[in-house]
Amino acid sequence: MVGVGEAQMSPDGRAVLFMRKVVNVRNAYETSVWAADADGRRAPRALTAGPKDVMPRWSPDGTRVAFVRLDAKKPPRIMVVPAKGGAARELVEMPHGSVRDFTWSPCGRRMAFAFRPAADDRTPEAAKAREARGLSSPPWVIDDVWYRLDGDGYFGGQRFALWVLDVGRATVDCVFDRDRLGTFSYDWAPDGSALAVAANAHPRASWEPAEAELFVVSPGARGRHVVSRVPGLPKGPKSCPRWSPDGLRVAFVGRAGTGAMYGTRNVDLFVHDFAAGRTTCLTRGSDLCLQAATLSDSGEPAFDAQVRWFPDGTAIFFRAGWHGSGLVASVPAHGGAVAFHTGPGAEHVMGTFSADGWRLACVRSTPTQPGEVHVLEVERSVFAARKVTGFNDALLAELDLAEPRERWVRAKDGHRVQCWSMRPRAARGRIPAILEIHGGPHAQYGLTFFHEFQLLCAQGYEVWFPNPRGSKGYGERHTAAIRGAWGTKDWMDVQAVAAAMRRDPGIRRDRIGIMGGSYGGYMTNWAVAHDRGFRAAVTDRCVSNMVSMAGNSDWVDFPGTEWKGGPFTDPRALWQASPIAHFAKVRTPMLIIHSEGDLRCNVEQGEQVHAALCTLGVPNRFVRYPRETSHGMSRMGPPDLRVHRLREITAWWKRWMGS
Repeated sequence: MVGVGEAQMSPDGRAVLFMRKVVNVRNAYETSVWAADADGRRAPRALTAGPKDVMPRWSPDGTRVAFVRLDAKKPPRIMVVPAKGGAARELVEMPHGSVRDFTWSPCGRRMAFAFRPAADDRTPEAAKAREARGLSSPPWVIDDVWYRLDGDGYFGGQRFALWVLDVGRATVDCVFDRDRLGTFSYDWAPDGSALAVAANAHPRASWEPAEAELFVVSPGARGRHVVSRVPGLPKGPKSCPRWSPDGLRVAFVGRAGTGAMYGTRNVDLFVHDFAAGRTTCLTRGSDLCLQAATLSDSGEPAFDAQVRWFPDGTAIFFRAGWHGSGLVASVPAHGGAVAFHTGPGAEHVMGTFSADGWRLACVRSTPTQPGEVHVLEVERSVFAARKVTGFNDALLAELDLAEPRERWVRAKDGHRVQCWSMRPRAARGRIPAILEIHGGPHAQYGLTFFHEFQLLCAQGYEVWFPNPRGSKGYGERHTAAIRGAWGTKDWMDVQAVAAAMRRDPGIRRDRIGIMGGSYGGYMTNWAVAHDRGFRAAVTDRCVSNMVSMAGNSDWVDFPGTEWKGGPFTDPRALWQASPIAHFAKVRTPMLIIHSEGDLRCNVEQGEQVHAALCTLGVPNRFVRYPRETSHGMSRMGPPDLRVHRLREITAWWKRWMGS
């Protein structure tokens, strides 16, 4: 399989820039920069050879392409290559560290990027010097609760700051370092004179996400940068600032009130008018959430909001997750009804517009089509889509893929639950079935390519995947139904789906399994603790003990926010919501999968399940992946270990359910 991402429309609308990702013969991911004609007439072409070229960006005049070149042995380098092809040259080499969020200024003379330096004792040179002297690895000395992030690793007290590169002089300067977490986002003003930055400068930013602000940063010569706060904004989390084309307004996503961006409440789209000093929420009446990610194992889920101004400033476009689809939507910049420009049945990851606004690049995927680069023609209310890459077409021609069937199931209290089922094309009569529960929980399953689902169908199982209460994509009330109450309304919905599977004439009711990862692992644990009707289970990177997890996850639980009480104040609610508290009567055979490098759901969560099942004499198998892996191993872990995981899963189902 070939992956694509970072779709960027050229200013003239004639070509699309993107990143191509493949697995090489050395069991590593290679990324390179490619371009495709927007009309799809010619085959896509490589602009770089990789192996670690990321974040491709057109220059404002479309003549050059900048990108970041990564190398484990060298610091990150910002490179540029002619758009027509040729040799890439280095603009600047940063110290050892990490680069993210890289963009040209509209004038083309500067670039902005986020950079976090490695600690002095964590560089390759420091490691080599320690090895020569026979010294141990250095300890981490921690002064803040924010010192690690799953998939990013440990960074201690180091933070991302905003840097600006002068392209002509090849010099860099740090222009903003006030964000206490280093999770800021930013955008250039249309004249290139300033940047809008969404950041949290509060001393206890981890505990006070609602203290986020917007800043205007005006880079100056010799470090004389002017930083000013934007007054008059509602209190609440803020991200993804986007300057209007006329420079008079700034759009951003967030929420008015307390609490973090990720949670049960909707994330809305706002516009702030600088002259009037007025902020308007444009999506309040829509019940949409701009952070409704569709989960898959074929790419990173897009939890971050995707927001783009239409080039003439009349509308703001965004991705909306709704009923399992990822839709391109828009709203008038001065307020009005939300319009949807793509139909249901697919996932869209938005790229950028052409300068005239008539073409929009995106990556589009469906349950039977891995993501490919598409161009959306912005001529009608519903955009026409043209596929301009077909890297996976030859592979797909060899496969017999299952199509999902939409279903709506009614829970005990009358609530309707959307789910899908995928049945092997060649299946006849009653066959075993597997119920998959997604992670989050505040995300959605939906109509994107999911390799694991297709693999299970190919093994002879019918696969069902629902969006129970707590999921995004069905309005705030649906998501908030499990606020501080996991294992209640969500479990009622899962029970209803399981009951529908047992009634289905095509399924063997005595051969139904359940599985899931992260929160899906939580619900799998909860299910076997409350229902002996499942033949077997697979719990992957699970949550089992809410009390212990509150203190060992990279996202620390805030007492009294999502949950009543807290782990060290009043743990009763957390303990009652913990599956392990109800394990005494578990008899379901379980496969336990966990990564020792998982910083989101610590491996001790899986260890507790394993210990309990061994004590109870319940058949189980514990597969632990090494520290080099993370919570997202199933979608971005080492390729050989991803294959190993899938083989363990299929062998487990064959052992307990046959095929």
